[in-house]
Amino acid sequence: MSKVAIVILADTAGPGDIGRAVNGLMTAKEFKEAGDEVQIIFDGAGTKWIGKFNEEGSKYSSLFESVKDKVTGVCGYCAGAFKVTEDASNNNICLIDQYDGHPSFKNLVDNGFTIITF
Repeated sequence: MSKVAIVILADTAGPGDIGRAVNGLMTAKEFKEAGDEVQIIFDGAGTKWIGKFNEEGSKYSSLFESVKDKVTGVCGYCAGAFKVTEDASNNNICLIDQYDGHPSFKNLVDNGFTIITF
């Protein structure tokens, strides 16, 4: 059984960024369907995806919903910097602040997680 943390860092600016974020969700879905332990973390500019994936009519909202139970949270510091803390709160997604306001990737590695970034 694999233990994987999917970290979405991609911005929301262009088609390449959309592709990276969607690929992150698809990867999480694959691990989830295989019964593996998977976490999704939105960090950096990637924190903006919480609002985008939940917009009415979003092309990828159903994909996001299929893996939402695997979302550990968003970086608390970055959500504040990108002004999306309200998006996280409105979608019942936790702000992660384990290491100086950010997620602790060391903790994930120490607990046997492979980290994959998108």
